[in-house]
Amino acid sequence: MFASPGFTPPYTVSGRSALVTAPPWHYAGWLLNIAFGFDAARGADLVPPSIGRTIGRMTGQGCMHFADWQATTDGSELLDPVQAQYRETIVVLEIERADGSRCGICPAIWVDQDVSMLRGLLQGWPKKMGSTWLTRSLPLDHPAAAPLRAGTRLGASLAVKGRRVIEAEACLTGAAGRPLGFLAMPTLGVAGLPDLREPARPPELRLLRADIAQPTTSGWHAASASLRVFEHPREELALLGELQPGDASAGWCGLTVVGARDA
Repeated sequence: MFASPGFTPPYTVSGRSALVTAPPWHYAGWLLNIAFGFDAARGADLVPPSIGRTIGRMTGQGCMHFADWQATTDGSELLDPVQAQYRETIVVLEIERADGSRCGICPAIWVDQDVSMLRGLLQGWPKKMGSTWLTRSLPLDHPAAAPLRAGTRLGASLAVKGRRVIEAEACLTGAAGRPLGFLAMPTLGVAGLPDLREPARPPELRLLRADIAQPTTSGWHAASASLRVFEHPREELALLGELQPGDASAGWCGLTVVGARDA
């Protein structure tokens, strides 16, 4: 064993080329959030039994987040936006743990930036590469700006390895919305990696909860929404069955991850 100045690989003398530096990690972004119901029995296959079970005898509850993020550590990334900006699609399911407590768990998440992917894996969020697109709202009274008012329509999609996995549409109602998914309930990460010295031994999983500081929001705008999930040869999201869209909201939020603790 040896010490290295880098937080993550590659481990060099200076640590300058490390893909991810140590927290705090500051995030701000525009999000479209769509709550949904799903087939609880089928969705159970996305949650290891040792972690918990999806809630509901027939219908489970979850949320789909489409996010356009900007992130920084010390502000330097904001001067080089290719290091700061990324988009992702996040799926959160509500589960009940063995002690009866309820929380969110993320069985699937896709991102288009390697820095974000590794930050997520360290927190127990199972990030993979994918292409997310979503309508942005801009502070202009203009047809192309998607202003935050009743009747404005928003869209979002996710493609993984060239195949579309999710399509979503939303229409703002003009009413105040509410936080949903990981914005509204404690959401845990499932961390664990195999040891190649013992490849036949499955990894030991541990639950982590991120330490969050400085949460902020511009306020949420309510919407009606639709969701469609497509079969994919590698992704398992279609196991949830036909999704039943519920509440939806759109808006901006910010938060800081200062570390994590056992959950």
